[in-house]
Amino acid sequence: MADFAHRGGRGGSGRKTTGATGPRTGTGAGAVPGLDADPEALRRDLAAAVRGPVDFSVTARALTTMDASNYRRVPLGVVAPRGAEDVAAALAVCREHRVPVLARGGGTSIAGQATGTGVVLDFTRHLNRLLDLDPNARTARVQPGLVLDTLRRAASGHGLTFGPDPSTHARCTLGGMIGNNACGAHSVAWGTTADNVESLDVLAGDGTAYRLGEGWDGGAPEGLRALVEGNLALLRTGYPALPRRISGYALDALLPEHGTGLARAFCGSEGTLGVLTEATVRLVEAPRARALAVLGYADESAAAEAAPGLLPYGPLTVEGMAADLVPDPSALPRGAAWLFVETGGDTPAEARHRAGEIVRAADALGSRLVTDPAGQHALWRIREDAAGTATRGPGGTEAWPGWEDCAVPPARLGPYLREFRALLAAHGLRGTPYGHFGEGCVHVRVDFDLLSGEGVAVFRRFSEELAALVVAHGGSLSGEHGDGQARAELLPAMYGPELTGLFARAKAVWDPDDLLNPGILVRPAKLDENLRFAPLPRRPVDVEFGYPQDGGDFSAAVRRCVGVAKCREPGGPSGGPSGGPGVMCPSFRATGEEEHSTRGRARLLHEMLAGDLVTEGWRSTEVRDALDLCLSCKGCRSDCPVGVDMATYKAEFLHHHYAGRRRPASHYALGRLPRLLRLSAPLARQVNAAARLRPLAALAKRLAGISPTRDIPPLAPRPLVPRRGRAPGPGDPDATVWLWPDTFTQYLSPRVGRAALTVLADAGVPARLEADWVRKGAVCCGLTYVSTGQLDLARTAMRRTLDTLGDLPRADGFRLLVLEPSCAATLRTDLPELLPDDPRAAELAATVRTFAEILEERAAPGWRPPRLDAPVVGQTHCHQHAVLGDTADRRLRERAGLSGELSGGCCGLAGNFGFEKGHEEVSAACAEDRLLPALRTAPESSLVLADGYSCRTQIDHLGEGREARHLAEVLAAAITGSGDGAGAQRTEP
Repeated sequence: MADFAHRGGRGGSGRKTTGATGPRTGTGAGAVPGLDADPEALRRDLAAAVRGPVDFSVTARALTTMDASNYRRVPLGVVAPRGAEDVAAALAVCREHRVPVLARGGGTSIAGQATGTGVVLDFTRHLNRLLDLDPNARTARVQPGLVLDTLRRAASGHGLTFGPDPSTHARCTLGGMIGNNACGAHSVAWGTTADNVESLDVLAGDGTAYRLGEGWDGGAPEGLRALVEGNLALLRTGYPALPRRISGYALDALLPEHGTGLARAFCGSEGTLGVLTEATVRLVEAPRARALAVLGYADESAAAEAAPGLLPYGPLTVEGMAADLVPDPSALPRGAAWLFVETGGDTPAEARHRAGEIVRAADALGSRLVTDPAGQHALWRIREDAAGTATRGPGGTEAWPGWEDCAVPPARLGPYLREFRALLAAHGLRGTPYGHFGEGCVHVRVDFDLLSGEGVAVFRRFSEELAALVVAHGGSLSGEHGDGQARAELLPAMYGPELTGLFARAKAVWDPDDLLNPGILVRPAKLDENLRFAPLPRRPVDVEFGYPQDGGDFSAAVRRCVGVAKCREPGGPSGGPSGGPGVMCPSFRATGEEEHSTRGRARLLHEMLAGDLVTEGWRSTEVRDALDLCLSCKGCRSDCPVGVDMATYKAEFLHHHYAGRRRPASHYALGRLPRLLRLSAPLARQVNAAARLRPLAALAKRLAGISPTRDIPPLAPRPLVPRRGRAPGPGDPDATVWLWPDTFTQYLSPRVGRAALTVLADAGVPARLEADWVRKGAVCCGLTYVSTGQLDLARTAMRRTLDTLGDLPRADGFRLLVLEPSCAATLRTDLPELLPDDPRAAELAATVRTFAEILEERAAPGWRPPRLDAPVVGQTHCHQHAVLGDTADRRLRERAGLSGELSGGCCGLAGNFGFEKGHEEVSAACAEDRLLPALRTAPESSLVLADGYSCRTQIDHLGEGREARHLAEVLAAAITGSGDGAGAQRTEP
């Protein structure tokens, strides 16, 4: 068992903690009785039988121990089949070894059905193609690992779409949707996945292939027809009638009056009956225009009671959400809960008319009708992120799935919600309902205590009582996400013993050896077994950062990742403080590997803390290798719905991993860059000349661990260093705006600092650069030490900075202007989180401002920037997006007549990352994601903007001749009449 005590250091709070893991509860890995296979023999046989990769490594297993549920089961290995024949071969080998098989897609299931103890079949690697799309027949032939949005993008070119659209549409797979019978927001109009499936190619547990459609003629396992025909009465009377009945097996779809829907009956079987290898799905016509009516109500029960009355108007969606999940309700109409009702039409006018009818018919406190696509997208993003945002309560409390998607008849939803709230209160629990009110389906995350024995007992009692409440209202335990381990144990409460017994007989027909996903649906594991939290340390792990949002508990920080996998969106999510394109997760978009996603890294950290699979603790090479391609872009800090902060976790891990050991050369050369550049500055010309000599440069790069493909950036011949106590340019000894002498501006691009001072002087903003700050490196934000995990040095530099600044941050009106976004982000976040017990750290962090923010706050009344009237292209720094926000920058560019958007994402250089040997391909791939295509397609007349030194350097190296500048440089050039912008006109207010 790993010991996480930090030896010889101090915790983030400045107090020494024990680091012992403490007692463990629960079943941990969740071993299956009789699972006594020889893993090495199994691996050899699989490798010989299948063409796709077979991976039994610790990393591969750790990445698949969990889905988005409360459960954890450790598999033996992972196979990525390349075709149906690989699937058949893998099944044969696993049957021979008597090892369970789990078919897995995007791993976003929230009931535990995508976790297993045997062999995981990962369909996302190779079986992920769109095989055919027939717009005339309105069908598509897909492989199980195809991501839903990939299908929807292809279909949109023909005016079509796939109707079911769960909130994970950008990363969930068609195979997973079929396995869970997924629904989504538009099922009011287009139904569940089962309603949109035409035929399925599957392999039963014994390896027999079937093509399932309608009628028995297409083939089915022997004995299934007799089972159905022998139990017609039970199948006709045993199921509740409601639109969102997902629980159990849909054996009633096999009734003759229902068309003997074999494909339909297979949907929702959660990988327990057969393995899907191909599907033909039906497409629907997508409305050419949409409108969104947002209706406000007093509470969610009132909203729920209003929802059924809107269905006769033919809406596409009727979604409900309460104020608890809306960070900023200012854009919403009056109310404490809202219905989001979408309508469609052939024209915007038609869609708006239909939405207007609903607004007039609704008895709402207030309403808003949104026809602007961007406005609709912003509102829907709040709803789609709810599965993540609901995991944290107002006070930072943790909330979990388990009773995420019960469904009742829509007419019963209002009374059900009131009784549900009462049941929560009776158990001392809190949760915020939201979801598909038009179909009676409610999502909620509840603040269960799943860490203590007493809390787990409450979880069980609440689950049993809630199951009885749902059944009393004529509902289904699952209305969307399936039963998994979370609810299958309670299926007899819904269906009774006779029908659940029939489920077991159907399972035996399809899978006589109980090979496929055992413990799910039939003979289920108990709902309080295999909890993912059971093996985690019970006492705080000794750490360096303060983790203020997690009570100083590193385990709680790692638990933030609930597995919804927004970081796996290949095209990049939206969100963050700027409201622009998201950043997370650049390394996943570059590699497509789970190991290099935010979720994958969080999984490995979880397993490191658990200690029974990743056993070396902070010394783990598996965690180190996964974090190696993390760019520390901080994108997950803002884009992840629950604020996973992998850059901080990486710095924490590197600190402990290399404690008392030799570090990579790049950590000394690039991690200690401030000291290196300060010592080299007096010899700038000689150093630059030596760097131009190829043999010397090659030797220096090799010794420093720098990629041989990178040029060594030249030192500035004249650093931004005050002489005789005077600022280099306009300054005021009584100024309250002080220019921060960051390492990059000071020694590598001092022209940015001079330009900023020029613009500030023009705007009537007195600014000062203090000579004492730059002597002997008196101040430093610690960025490079943090990014390489040298946290002792970072803390030393930060304390020296606070001592040097003294009482300045407390002065009225004091502002610290930081031109380098990464340094500003470090001062805003890492400084107070590394020195949580020093009040000066938070005081200084609160004074940090960007260039545009200073102008917005302090410019003289009536000042306006020069009017440039030019298009722009370039890069918004990832740290600015994630931590600082760029709202002020956007407004400044608009006032200057600079049109167009800067690229989101990450440039790929990311400080030391892109310079380090071995990162060349990923660095270039990150730039190719958004930045370089934007540069290639931009007009030659475009100004290339990038406020970050890394971004400018990446553009210089890879931008095919384009030169990027800081916004301050462009404005200063216009003010002084030099370079671009010389002809700019000054406009009067």
